[in-house]
Amino acid sequence: MTLRSLHPLALAVAAALGAGTCCAAADPAAPAATTAPLRIDMASLPSLPHFAASDLDPGRPVCQDLNAHVNSQWLAANPVPADKTTWGSFEMLNERSLAVQKQIVEAAAAAQAAAGTVTQKIGDLYGTGMDVARRNAQGGAPVQPLLAGIDAIETRAQIAPYLRRTFGQGQQSVFWFGPSEDFKNASMVIGYAFQGGLSLPEKAYYLEPKYEETRDSFVAHLERMLGLGGVDAAAARQQAQAVLAFETRLAGASLAPTELRDPANQYHYVTLAEADRLTPNFSWSQFMAVEGLQEVKGFSLSQPAFFAEVDRMLADTPVDDWRAYLRYHVLVDAAPYLSDAFADERFAFYGKAMRGQQEQKPQWKRVLDTVNGVLGEALGQVYVEQVFPESSKARMQALVQNLREALKVRLQDLEWMSDATKARALEKWQTFDPKIGYPDQWRDYSALGIDRNSSYLANVLAAGAFENAYQMGKIGKPADRKEWGMTPQTVNAYYNPTKNEIVFPAAILQPPFFDPAADDALNYGGIGAVIGHEIMHGYDDQGSQFDAQGNNQNWWTAADLEQFRARTARLVEQFSAYVALTDPQDGPLHVKGELTLGENIADLGGLTVAFDALQRAQGADYTDPMIDGFSQAQRYFLNFGTIWRRNFRPEELKVRLNTDPHAPAGFRANGAPSNLPAFAAAFQCQGGDGMVRDGEQRVVIW
Repeated sequence: MTLRSLHPLALAVAAALGAGTCCAAADPAAPAATTAPLRIDMASLPSLPHFAASDLDPGRPVCQDLNAHVNSQWLAANPVPADKTTWGSFEMLNERSLAVQKQIVEAAAAAQAAAGTVTQKIGDLYGTGMDVARRNAQGGAPVQPLLAGIDAIETRAQIAPYLRRTFGQGQQSVFWFGPSEDFKNASMVIGYAFQGGLSLPEKAYYLEPKYEETRDSFVAHLERMLGLGGVDAAAARQQAQAVLAFETRLAGASLAPTELRDPANQYHYVTLAEADRLTPNFSWSQFMAVEGLQEVKGFSLSQPAFFAEVDRMLADTPVDDWRAYLRYHVLVDAAPYLSDAFADERFAFYGKAMRGQQEQKPQWKRVLDTVNGVLGEALGQVYVEQVFPESSKARMQALVQNLREALKVRLQDLEWMSDATKARALEKWQTFDPKIGYPDQWRDYSALGIDRNSSYLANVLAAGAFENAYQMGKIGKPADRKEWGMTPQTVNAYYNPTKNEIVFPAAILQPPFFDPAADDALNYGGIGAVIGHEIMHGYDDQGSQFDAQGNNQNWWTAADLEQFRARTARLVEQFSAYVALTDPQDGPLHVKGELTLGENIADLGGLTVAFDALQRAQGADYTDPMIDGFSQAQRYFLNFGTIWRRNFRPEELKVRLNTDPHAPAGFRANGAPSNLPAFAAAFQCQGGDGMVRDGEQRVVIW
């Protein structure tokens, strides 16, 4: 299940929502994040989603449409709330997680903790964010020093030094730079420079005629945001057009989301001398020096054509256009931390116009997002102390081990794969590293200063500089195998191929995914399928290009790789045939089978392996209890359908079809089961039923 990852590299493949903040290792005996006594009021928390037989729609036969049978009644009764763009099982769990976190941060804000403690930092950051009256009184004053830095740029020759300086302060623009494991030596961390700089979802929004209305709305938003930043109306109109032209040029040199899925388009190692020759107007040697990386010999200039275009823009784009572009991005990035006027304008375009969200999230949720971004693991430490018992972790460990054993048998028995490739696949299986609930070691935030007397933006900028120093400190060092890429309070999961790890934060280990009191069928159809999904990412079209040590190298025979690609191509065809919605202007909008291929492979393989594991757990002499009149096999698939119940706003769905590597939830509920004979057998479905793909239609991979 992919993620919007911690950085643009499409490596950490996560469950279905977004990602948390990057984490670090610290003293395993570090004190708890707060010292004030705290007991969560569990009775006040939102209810948990769960499978219920009463939700089933007998008028929508399960053999024709599993998603409709399980979810149609719930979806009809639960429209998307005004402050959201989607609503379903994941969002309900997220609301519960947020409610727990709210009690934690409010207690910290009221604690008057000693300076320098994590309690003080959490409380003061939350306090400055919640002081709306103060922020409104300040208006745009807190961002003026940043704008003054842009206004001081007088020549094109000053742009590169400006970019280097602001990157060193944690303020990235035009491109992304950060650490990740070396594709060719995953035991070490190197720097990656990655394409970026676009305000719209992806390059097509700048280049295709059908998005002209979106571009017009964007320009109007640019004018308003620049006006809030002090630019007069006539200049704002001119600068808005300049920003659109600037980003359109970046878009022309950018790779599309489908192209970025290829690891070959994510890694291009160069020495500093080679990089400096490729971009003569931007010195990477000086960039590394500003970042404190003087000893670094090379890095991944991941999309060379993009950076060549940026280099040309440093030489031929008017300095006024550069200033307009940089000014807008400073303003829009700072907007959530300034007065309501700035935050409301940002929401009006990115939330309402682009994604159909009718209302902003409540202020406490927006500020809590910031706390998670800045102090996520500190908050997570208190979260797990309050709501995640050790018994749940032990039960999950047993589930993971059973899934791994079921996968081993399936790999050994795979008919279409040669013994040579099987041996390498099993070698990778042997090195899987599961992480459950929370890190074994917690991150150290002692070097981060947060001040209740500072502005909200000033605290966020201090956190950005702190985070940048921390991230840059990884480059050139061995990879930290204990580090987590999500916080425990994140409702998600992920697989990282360069570490060959599967990670399940505490917040997802709740119904309908995991319930210690539930029967095996519900747990294997919920979290079991998620475990299987994340494991199978190691063998999807991307993960299969990384070996047992996390290195990007081919471990397949030519014949086996040809077989694999032929089988996955049929899955591309299956999902490309699904129509997600019909747009009044553009007509039927299909799922992009190539963009969603990795997730669809993982769904199909994960559901298959988890069903094997369920049967393994129950044993040959198992007597089916027939709960609510359903067999264990039926309950397994019914709960799998339940976890994918989700409503979308049409605007949100249109954006996701272009950018999200996950298919819309309803197609995930139906897509994998329709290829499984076990599903047809469980419900006695027949050939020709909507949920039965047989013969040449049936996709079999793992």
